[in-house]
Formats: sequence, C-alpha cells, structure tokens
Amino acid sequence: MIYYQPDGRHLSIPDHRELDRGTLRALIRKASLTVEDFLKLLNN
Repeated sequence: MIYYQPDGRHLSIPDHRELDRGTLRALIRKASLTVEDFLKLLNN
C-alpha cells in the first residue's frame, strides 16, 4: 500500500497481516511520528 502526502512524500507499507518490529519502527519513523504518537493514533 502506498500513501501519499500533499507535499509529495510517500510511504510504502507492506500488505501483510503482521510486520516485523524493525519494519514497523522504520515506517513510524519515516512517517515522522514517535512510537508514542503512533500508539495514541492506534488507540483512537
């Protein structure tokens, strides 16, 4: 899955049921989030 930002940035996320911990952390970093920010968004 590829998500695009209005400023042209994009984020490619593998379409898997589970992601490796390192892959998930790298995606969170690339999205300019902290793990804490990601967990807050996930719980909403």
